[in-house]
Amino acid sequence: MTELLRINDLDVEFPTRHGVVKAARGVSLTVAPGEVLGLVGESGAGKSTIGNAIINLLERPGRVASGEIVFQGEDLRTYDEDRMRKVRGARIGMIFQDPQTSLNPLLTIGQQLVETIQKATTHRGQAATAHAVELLEAVGITEARARLNAYPHQFSGGMRQRVVIALALAGDPDLVIADEPTTALDVSIQAQILDLLKRLCRERALGVIIVTHDIGVIANIADRVAVMFRGEVVETGKVAQVLGAPRHTYTKSLIAAVPRADRRLERFTSVDYIEGSGASGAKIDVRSHWLGKGRRGDPNIRDVIELKDLNLEFVLQRAIRKKNRKVVRAVDNVSLTVQRGEVLGLVGESGSGKSTVARLIAGLYNPDSGLIRIEGTDVVSQPRSAGARKARRLVQMIFQDPYSSLNARMRVRDIVAEPIRFYRTTESEAETRRIVGDLLEHVGLGAAAATRYPHEFSGGQRQRISIARALASRPEILICDEPTSALDVSVQATILNLLKDLQEELGLTMLFITHDLPVIRQMADRIAVMRNGAICEVAPTDRLFAAPEHEYSRHLLDLMPRMDLLDPDAA
Repeated sequence: MTELLRINDLDVEFPTRHGVVKAARGVSLTVAPGEVLGLVGESGAGKSTIGNAIINLLERPGRVASGEIVFQGEDLRTYDEDRMRKVRGARIGMIFQDPQTSLNPLLTIGQQLVETIQKATTHRGQAATAHAVELLEAVGITEARARLNAYPHQFSGGMRQRVVIALALAGDPDLVIADEPTTALDVSIQAQILDLLKRLCRERALGVIIVTHDIGVIANIADRVAVMFRGEVVETGKVAQVLGAPRHTYTKSLIAAVPRADRRLERFTSVDYIEGSGASGAKIDVRSHWLGKGRRGDPNIRDVIELKDLNLEFVLQRAIRKKNRKVVRAVDNVSLTVQRGEVLGLVGESGSGKSTVARLIAGLYNPDSGLIRIEGTDVVSQPRSAGARKARRLVQMIFQDPYSSLNARMRVRDIVAEPIRFYRTTESEAETRRIVGDLLEHVGLGAAAATRYPHEFSGGQRQRISIARALASRPEILICDEPTSALDVSVQATILNLLKDLQEELGLTMLFITHDLPVIRQMADRIAVMRNGAICEVAPTDRLFAAPEHEYSRHLLDLMPRMDLLDPDAA
């Protein structure tokens, strides 16, 4: 089969004050028309670097030191910047990892889509707008024409990711580089996106490089897979062969770390690194630790979170006349309880209202109607009362997007220390610094990370900083909004084991929101399923996975990516 893309012995370097860092070493890959190549590996392995090198978007002072990047018979390394601009979008589309930073917050979704379409195609005026609507509908966004007038902040994380995918497809490219394209998507929309990419491959002989930490996605969409470790490709081949019968130690460890959906395990399997420096799996003893001191919850209160008849609407289109207004009911008459020490999982597709419920509990949104009790205190009717403020202090939240949730101008030590200083929970700055260093050790970054800035870390590392900050105020209730969506399976296992340890040792109550059903199987005691702002079903985890009662629950479980691979000998 004719090659669409061939990479030969590619070396990528990043000069620093402390020497040259080799992000990619001797990488050789091929992609054929109509083929999907999966690129997997842990955070920092060099996967995204390869994608950026192909379209010459390496962050300076990064550079391609040697090798060839041959696309449709021409070496892209010989192209100047003017020629590369004509390649990007029109011939090679790029789906970036972070939808928040990929979209301009000052322009509407429609403006950004139409601009891209006009630059990459011959569509103009109404034709460009019509094509923009078609693209939004193709990636699963309802009321697409009305949504053209919305701004990125008015979309959920999953919906923003779908817009980024639509932008990548706007120029009708021959090759698409998808950097974690389903990271923020629930299983329903993930299935739609993967089906869309597979359909485009068949119909247009489109080549796809899909960079992901989700091995279930690779198993369901890729034809071949390449496994990267520390800048090198350590194993490559057909999906059934590599994932069904891996040869390399690192590949075996990655597959073992994938959460199971068929049964619940006590702990997640940590990746055993080649040098033998993998996590030991020992639990963290925090009973005599600073985190365990000064608990403020009332043990006599069983339901630490109580929601009753909760409602919230968002306005999509304002108008003087009520009949012309367009609103979406993000939370529709939700009633729910979370018991002390329990992990309640909240699942549902993007836009179902999961994150909105979390923000209502955390006090970031105010409900239109309904009741919210935290530790028995009504925090809605008198939100500024001393009791409500005390109850709110018991709640901390780990946000979905680690990029936008951290202050880029603050060092990590000040980011993590901010809750400690705000609540004045230590007696000296020296004690604060010691606690910050200890928290960073607990989340696997090391105390030395305290002096660095967020931009110096990968996406997964930034999420660990967010977790350390959330723990710094010693919360009773931890709201985890997609806390591992940006993490590869190796780091995910470490973080989820850490959260399990903290929950067990501290007796934390958790609301765990995720689109990853195998993860929720391992983490949650009970699961609540949401759709269109309403609760469809609440059940113990094992019962929900074994015999879901609601049709929508069964639908979600049917869409869950599976590792049921072909016999590698038959591939």
